[in-house]
Amino acid sequence: MITIIPIYWMIVVSTRSPVELFGKPDFSPTFFEKIYWKNFTKPFVDGVYAEYLWNSIIVASCNAILVTVLAIMATYALSRWKLAASENIFFWTMTNRMAPPAAFLLPLFLLFSIVFRYDDVSLFDTKLGLILLYCVFNLPFAIWLLKGIFDGIPKELDEAVLIDGGNYFTVIFRIIIPQAAPGIISIAMFAFIVSWTEYLFAMTLLLSNDLHTLPIGLTGIVFGQYRVNWGFAAAGAVGSAI
Repeated sequence: MITIIPIYWMIVVSTRSPVELFGKPDFSPTFFEKIYWKNFTKPFVDGVYAEYLWNSIIVASCNAILVTVLAIMATYALSRWKLAASENIFFWTMTNRMAPPAAFLLPLFLLFSIVFRYDDVSLFDTKLGLILLYCVFNLPFAIWLLKGIFDGIPKELDEAVLIDGGNYFTVIFRIIIPQAAPGIISIAMFAFIVSWTEYLFAMTLLLSNDLHTLPIGLTGIVFGQYRVNWGFAAAGAVGSAI
């Protein structure tokens, strides 16, 4: 109930007009009989919510694809090839998830705003920079999750493919990916959801309003004006949750 009631409240608020919300709103289960559709049509059709939504889709989807591809290649190398420092590399990768994100905020801001900022190519205030940054934080978890799955796949299958004339890409696409498909789908979903809901780095590195993702856009609607339209804000939150 603690989890469901706020979601129910959000949905009800998104279906009510401003007059009803500031009067005596009806929060009974019959709220679907009188939905104030303007809360959904105006922000997403006439407003900027659609632009925020599209930015979130691009950032989250590209990050999920990039993390999945890099995690498969990195985990295969750590699982199959016993390098001299493979355990140290694996542990160092996991340390990127140990510190709180706020600890990296100022160094990353200086890095992106000074080092990665040129006239021709710049990662500051760009979707590409945000995608690469999310990859840094999502990739360690993806490698950690896939490591156990890849270790459980018999190496004899790899050797059989190589003996039959295949290469390592054949092994990955014919053996590893089909066997580890559930884990790969899980890390793709994880990377997508984390990128979709992330607020701190997006708010810091994306200064242009037309690049804002949905969490930043919703916050701007709620706190960026003197009068808050809670119906619009709740409708945007419902769209983001869906």
